[in-house]
Amino acid sequence: MSNYVIPIIILIIIIYGIKEKRNIYEDFLNGAKEGLLLIYNIIPPILAITFAVNIFVKSNFLNDTLLFLKPIINIPLEVIPMALLRPISGTATLAILQSIFSLYGPDSFIGYLASTFQGCTDTTIYVLALYFGSIKITKTRYALIVGLFADLIGIISAIVVISIVYT
Repeated sequence: MSNYVIPIIILIIIIYGIKEKRNIYEDFLNGAKEGLLLIYNIIPPILAITFAVNIFVKSNFLNDTLLFLKPIINIPLEVIPMALLRPISGTATLAILQSIFSLYGPDSFIGYLASTFQGCTDTTIYVLALYFGSIKITKTRYALIVGLFADLIGIISAIVVISIVYT
């Protein structure tokens, strides 16, 4: 049945277009043109974020920050890179999560905490760059502050909840 869904949808669109007396081919070309323009507008923010994440990771800033934070915080240092990188890159944090699972296992305290970080935070900066950049919004007002604050609340909540549940 699943092999027939897309052809049926296309057939319904064609029948609807004929019924409404629309030039289906011209509408299709206009839609394809709009899609290409959308891709043209989305690619620069994606490249900028990718470039920024690579610079951030390769600069060893993260390692230096972890060494500085070690005496201050009372959570495993292995999950801190996730907390710092999650607003920027989901793919980078998935790689960190996989590394944590390989070293400590998914059922460990660190595994639970890292999984909860991954689930209760978002790629705020990436989302803002992609969506606001694609539609040319330059004044984001409070979107970044609110998004990062929500990520911080998610991280704090994850630490509290997992600490209560796991111990």
